Parts: sequence; structure tokens; C-alpha cells
Amino acid sequence: MAKLAIANTNRAIVELLEITENPRHRFMLQAYYRHRYLEIAGRYEEIFAPDMMVEDPVYHFHALGISTRLEGQDAIKNLYRTWSETGECVMYTDDEEVAVSDHMIASKLTGYQFKPGHILAAAGIDVDDHDAMYIYKASEEMVWPYDDRCRLVGEDVWEVDPDRAEIIKLDPADVITPQEARQILDPFIRPLPAFDETAMRPARPQRSRIVAG
Repeated sequence: MAKLAIANTNRAIVELLEITENPRHRFMLQAYYRHRYLEIAGRYEEIFAPDMMVEDPVYHFHALGISTRLEGQDAIKNLYRTWSETGECVMYTDDEEVAVSDHMIASKLTGYQFKPGHILAAAGIDVDDHDAMYIYKASEEMVWPYDDRCRLVGEDVWEVDPDRAEIIKLDPADVITPQEARQILDPFIRPLPAFDETAMRPARPQRSRIVAG
């Protein structure tokens, strides 16, 4: 397969921002956009900025060959650090729907994550080359809760049907390294806007939804 166009992975968020007027929802979507590109680019330290994440986040992963609960910034930072070292931070989304409300962002998508062969083998997945890079492709659903100050409280990520996941071996020419991902995504990573504290409070109930093909 050809190299994935990782710069397009946030297109559903961009399309939703174009029709979202609620200031709180817009701030959360911009934080969501920034978080995902920082993660893919290996700039994970910036995800833990005090205006983006609470002090004691909790992640639940039941997807992409992982089933775990991570509590606290140190545990989550260790995961991101490992992914940056192994190349697993490089991801892509397709067929995504995104919805936003006052305290959460929900997403339904097809996810692609780079996985070294030896990592897959250690997870009990049969691969023919432990030294090669693969893509783990699967249908996922995510809920990211946020607090009253629009800071990330955690991530809840599920793989809808693990039995239907695809393991795709990559030609070396199609591998994107974390360094290449950073070069590609740095121009798209914007600082969060200044936000009036009074607007941080939840507004009247409102939801928005968009589908990216």
C-alpha cells in the first residue's frame, strides 16, 4: 500500500469546526485536533500542558491489540514515550464521524496504527517478519471526556470487532517514521487559542455531528 496521508487524519474535526459556533465546543475540538497531531508527531510531552489535560487522567484501552487501564500522567506518558520509540505513534484515521457536547467528544472511525512485527508477535499475533513494520487496521469507537475547564479527563477506546482487524505488512518505502511524521505535521499543529474563563462553563445542551468520507 502507498504511504498514508497522515496530514488528513483530522479532516472530520476540521469539517465539524466549520459548522460549530458554540465557543466551548470549538475550544474542545481544537484541543482534540492538537492532541492527535502532537501524539502522531511524537511531541507527546506537549499533550500534558495544564490547559489540555487534568492532573490525574485515566485511559481505558481495549483496542489495537491492547487491553489496559492507565491512571495518572506518568503511566500515560510512558505509553506515549514507548510508542514514539517504536514508531507506534504514527496513526491515521478514515471514515470518521465526530460528535461534541459540553463534556465529551465521541468518534467512530477506521484506525490505522503502525506496529513493528516483534510487537505484534509479543501480543500473540502471527506475523512472518519480526523486523518489518505492519499496520494494524480496525474499526474503533472512542469517547474522550473533558472537565469544566475543557481539559482532557481521559480516553476510552474500544475496538468494535477485533476478529475483523487487518494486519498489513508494509513495504519499507511506505513506512513513515516518527521523525517524518513530525516534519509532515508540524505545520498543522497550532497553539490553543486564549479562552475566556467565563466561556469555560458548560453552555445550554447542544450537540454537533459531521461525517467525513
